[in-house]
Amino acid sequence: MTALTAGITPAGEGIDGVVWNILGQTYKPVAHGESCFAFDTLFPDGTFVPPHIHASQDEFIRVLEGRFDLVLDGQPLTATAGDLIRMPAGIMHGIFNKSGAPVRALFWVTPAKGLYTLFTRIHNVADPGEVVRIASEYEVEFLPPPE
Repeated sequence: MTALTAGITPAGEGIDGVVWNILGQTYKPVAHGESCFAFDTLFPDGTFVPPHIHASQDEFIRVLEGRFDLVLDGQPLTATAGDLIRMPAGIMHGIFNKSGAPVRALFWVTPAKGLYTLFTRIHNVADPGEVVRIASEYEVEFLPPPE
């Protein structure tokens, strides 16, 4: 992996034109290096990232438009436009769009680890079970659904 490069990623674009479809959500990488990885997202209504843990990455989300419902360390929370969600390494979190409208957000993780490669591998993978299996290779542990 390389160092973070200086520059500008134009609004609405991903680095080198990259756009991923991750289980119906749109992710566009906007910064990438060893120290961090940032990506713009669009979550259509009804989409979500189920509860999971990043063992060795801190993750942050700046909600740009809309509302996310979350589970963070077992607690239900809501974040709206302008809010910053902080998810330290090892803390369980799940992100849900139940708002009735799309949600736009900027996500970033530090350090980057293999998350960019993970997203490349799960782009257009329609089977959630296969996404979970592949994610386990990148220190992202999805948790069993609640009883």
